[in-house]
Amino acid sequence: MDRLFSQFQPEHYDIQWDLRQAKSARLIRSTATIRGQHLAAEPIRLHAKDLQIEETTVNGQAVKTSTDNDILTLDNTDDGPVQITIKFSLTLTDAMHGIYPCYYEHQGQKCELYATQFESHHAREAFPCVDEPEAKATFAISILSNELVVLSNMTVISQRESSEGTLTAFEQTPRMSTYLAAFVAGDLQRATAATKSGVGVNVYATPAQSADSLNWALQHAAQTIDFFNEYFGVPYPLPKSDHVALPDFSSGAMENWGLVTYRETALLADPATASVSTRQYIATVIAHELSHQWFGNLVTMKWWNNLWLNESFATLMEYLATDALHPDWRQWDEFANNEGVAALRRDSIDGVQPVQTDVSSPAEISALFDGAIVYAKGGRLLRMMQLWIGDEAFRAGLKQYFTRFKYSNTTGDDLWECLSQASGKDVGALMNTWISQPGYPVVYASLNNGELTLRQEQFFTGPHQPSDRLWPIPLDANDQRLPEILKEREQRLSPAPDGLLLLNHQNASHFITCYDDTLRARILQAITDGILTPAQRAQYLNEQILLARGGLIVSSTLVEALAAFQNESDQTVWEIISLAISDLKKFVDQDEAAEKLLRRLSGKLARRQFERLGWSKHPGEPESDSKLRATIIDCMLYSEDAAAIST
Repeated sequence: MDRLFSQFQPEHYDIQWDLRQAKSARLIRSTATIRGQHLAAEPIRLHAKDLQIEETTVNGQAVKTSTDNDILTLDNTDDGPVQITIKFSLTLTDAMHGIYPCYYEHQGQKCELYATQFESHHAREAFPCVDEPEAKATFAISILSNELVVLSNMTVISQRESSEGTLTAFEQTPRMSTYLAAFVAGDLQRATAATKSGVGVNVYATPAQSADSLNWALQHAAQTIDFFNEYFGVPYPLPKSDHVALPDFSSGAMENWGLVTYRETALLADPATASVSTRQYIATVIAHELSHQWFGNLVTMKWWNNLWLNESFATLMEYLATDALHPDWRQWDEFANNEGVAALRRDSIDGVQPVQTDVSSPAEISALFDGAIVYAKGGRLLRMMQLWIGDEAFRAGLKQYFTRFKYSNTTGDDLWECLSQASGKDVGALMNTWISQPGYPVVYASLNNGELTLRQEQFFTGPHQPSDRLWPIPLDANDQRLPEILKEREQRLSPAPDGLLLLNHQNASHFITCYDDTLRARILQAITDGILTPAQRAQYLNEQILLARGGLIVSSTLVEALAAFQNESDQTVWEIISLAISDLKKFVDQDEAAEKLLRRLSGKLARRQFERLGWSKHPGEPESDSKLRATIIDCMLYSEDAAAIST
């Protein structure tokens, strides 16, 4: 992809969008003035897509323009400081990127509002620009409209009403990338609060929504900003933080600086009907987007190959923040069951992309947003690194990173350098292999004549090419005699541990373990005896599922593992038990006798919890029991239990 930033570097945008014909003619007229440095004695090139260019001047002189493949070329070769003014128009579509309408009904009337979605490369659909993350500039945005509420990244500095409409102007933004510019205009209700440091926090929704449904998000957004201010040691840099629930939105949420947009289901919680699960989901989405105000907005990747600097960190931080604010939610168990399971399954397929991937076209940029890799695996790798260097060094390194690179762009090496200085460990030597290589290892742990052998190889499920990849693996063993990191293909230790051995016992490192029969028997006994934590039980069973999928153990070994969970009552563990039964169904699909045995096992495992929980919610029961009931009933029905079916 031809990078435009190398020949023209914007410094400031002054943009006015006229929305007065948005509804009647699906037309928006605009003017953009761009100040910047032209670095090459060649025509100025900007990104512009589906814009009707009406008039263009450079330093006050009219110039001719041409458009080809999203590139607007200006017939001006003067280098040095330039001021470009472009009058243009655009046609609204329902594509849910660029500038687009959102539809809803209120009191029987069809209504609409207008919103933006510029990530990753859609700012060019709203104004001519250098639409690359490295091309940071300040923005002065104004909107001419007849809408009741108009929002943008910054606070309003003036509103002038006339017979033609209301012109709303906003404060100038800090230096930021084009994909973070945003506005919303329409009829919106608001709930408002403030952080401890005085940042204004506002939650908006259409009048079709219950006013009470804004309150949970408002409370959590303010608390989360307070948490990140303290955790990062670098204050939230804007005067306000708006959160807007949009009736039409293509993803879960978008971290526009100071104006975060969401699907309505990701922000609004009716207190009369919202479950704890709903509130947990909203809290994690808000925490994810607010962490971006630092990771991605204050400090931004130079190019999209380092998207993980945004999304992997935001995935980690959504759990870290919500765990700190709601320790009773057991968010790290959720992290393992959600991000861990997704990452381990997807990353075991041959040909999957690594966390850091080179891109050269807009289509490739869109493909980067792989939830199981850039989000889940990346977040898992950063959690691995956080525990390896310790939380104190982790926070110190992040503070240094934000302070040193604020309002600028970075690569992964810049982050590793800050974390290495804070921790005294070579973070880059550990992490660069993990983010640049696809897949992950399985570590074989076996005992022989009093010696423990550890051997790593890439783990696959399904067809694959031979692989000789190696990883520096933080073993995180429960036995401190084992090495901190396994770097070689194979390592032997003598004498071998004579008790329970657990590798990756905090389930933070991105690998799985295949234990030999002796070590496996010790773990199963520890599960039966109630020695392992719920997180460790779930982790062990999930690894057995993967090993069976990869053909490293037979299905009967997975069944044997399941038998140890007959007394299990923990809801997060039952999520993995259900996953195991679902996987085993594939093995018995064509074997009637085996299927009957699996049905019987499903009922045997679930019966005790079914007798405890029944079909109906009990007064005052914990949310975990409400979640568990659905899983248990499903298992009992699969078992064809007569009592369960007849109830």
